[in-house]
Amino acid sequence: MADNNSTSGKYATSFRQQFTLRGMIIGAIGSVILTCSSMFVALKASSVPWPIMFVALVSMFGLKALGHTNYNEINVTHTAMSAGAMVAGGLAFTIPGIYMLDPAADLDFAKLLVITVGGVLLGLIFTAILRKHFIEKANLPYAMGQAAAEVVIVGDEGGKKSAWLFGSLGLSGVFTWLRDWGIAGHRIPAMLSSKYITATYGSQFAIWLSPMLISIGYIVGPLFIGVWFLGALIGDGLILIGGQASGILDAASASAIKSSLGLGLMVGCGAGIFIKEIIPRAKSLIIPMFSRKSAGDCIVPMRWAPVVAIVLAGLFVFVLDMPILAAIVTILGCWLATAMSCQCVGLSGINPMEIFGILILLIARAVSGVSGTEAFYVAAIVAVAAGLTGDVMNDFRSGYILHSDPKAQWFGELIGGIIGAVVSVGVLMIIVTAYGGEVFGSDMFPAAQASAVAGMVGGISNVPVFVFGIIAAAIMYIIGLPVTTLGLGVYLPFYMSATAFIGGALNFILSKAAPGVRERGNDTVVAAGMLGGEGVIGVVIALITAIQVIQAG
Repeated sequence: MADNNSTSGKYATSFRQQFTLRGMIIGAIGSVILTCSSMFVALKASSVPWPIMFVALVSMFGLKALGHTNYNEINVTHTAMSAGAMVAGGLAFTIPGIYMLDPAADLDFAKLLVITVGGVLLGLIFTAILRKHFIEKANLPYAMGQAAAEVVIVGDEGGKKSAWLFGSLGLSGVFTWLRDWGIAGHRIPAMLSSKYITATYGSQFAIWLSPMLISIGYIVGPLFIGVWFLGALIGDGLILIGGQASGILDAASASAIKSSLGLGLMVGCGAGIFIKEIIPRAKSLIIPMFSRKSAGDCIVPMRWAPVVAIVLAGLFVFVLDMPILAAIVTILGCWLATAMSCQCVGLSGINPMEIFGILILLIARAVSGVSGTEAFYVAAIVAVAAGLTGDVMNDFRSGYILHSDPKAQWFGELIGGIIGAVVSVGVLMIIVTAYGGEVFGSDMFPAAQASAVAGMVGGISNVPVFVFGIIAAAIMYIIGLPVTTLGLGVYLPFYMSATAFIGGALNFILSKAAPGVRERGNDTVVAAGMLGGEGVIGVVIALITAIQVIQAG
């Protein structure tokens, strides 16, 4: 697929042809629906399916039904439509932990709205600042965004490639339905695993049967996927299995070292990005915050950003009862977390937003002493900002390929994000009112990520290993080693790394054995379809789950 490598500011259509009233109405309605379903699924199934493929198709068919449209109007519309889903994920993956520790906790609508709107506004600021680096200069793959652009282009043009696209999308969708929901009753296994290794050493030594993750591995390519898998071999093979099999480590120590090292490596890469990529460009990022006209490397002039940051800091202090230092750390931490989210999603398609929230929470605790409920607030604000950023950067990648105006996309993000902030808080309050805080952590709403946040409030398991990971990754990144996915492999379950590795290996094999296929581009069309099938059916299942939960209540 050809990328749009122009940075001249000239786009295929005008701003008004991209950012349209009908597009924003469709986007707003879709944002409400997806935010509701994402809240229910995040709480019940502890996951949020990537919405971009689903919203790309809905936007394309919806706008075509209303008459003439263009790639860019479709892209801006689906940017608005998908933004709320990850806002809901950021809230659902953190705040319920408060109720798990104290079912009688009293959280009002105003406080939760400050958390979500604050996270959205910080996400807006940092996507405006970081987009050019990650999308244009670093040129990260953002597999989801590439696939969405492929769907829009091929779906509009038709022909043989359209048959390849929708054929693979249909096969992947049917497989996902039968695996997760359909008439087979989950008889198609989700994983192929080694029960012996899993039971003995606590390693999820398996392959996840996920067309989406295999496709992500294929699109990202063998280099970064290979480094990702190397991290998995270090985390599971060397630390969990090797450490215990040799008798050097017990199960608890091995698990603590694995998670602490993985987190440290991810944070270290984030620090390396700031030291090597962001700080040298500080002038082009800071000047627009004090200029009426210049946007610098940002999408829009950012003179308003310092004012918003000061207002948010005041709200965090006076409404959320945070110490002043904790409020400042939260805002600055969002910058680090969003940069990490950009990097992580760009190279792996995975956005561990609650982990980023935990990291900034721990920093805030270390420097300000914030504790209790306010500590969860820190994690939630960061998770919302990182969740929104990860989703929208995929949309920006799609827009870069389709020659969309990023300013139009940014305004779509604003509308969809704010809608998602309000709707997600409303859904959470309705659940608490109907069932009480004790429902979180129960069979009805397990909310596994929020439980992990509650467990991590006590701190990093192995601080020396965590610090070592930060320093090692930062140094390796600065000297130019491709280590950005290493920590992800160490931290994540082995089955995710192994599945992505299959895709990367297929890419490598095909490039050597059949380069002609790569040149014609049918392979990327099929990969986009396979990725899209699981993504679309994941959202459909999420919608059905939400309806069933509501009916059961």
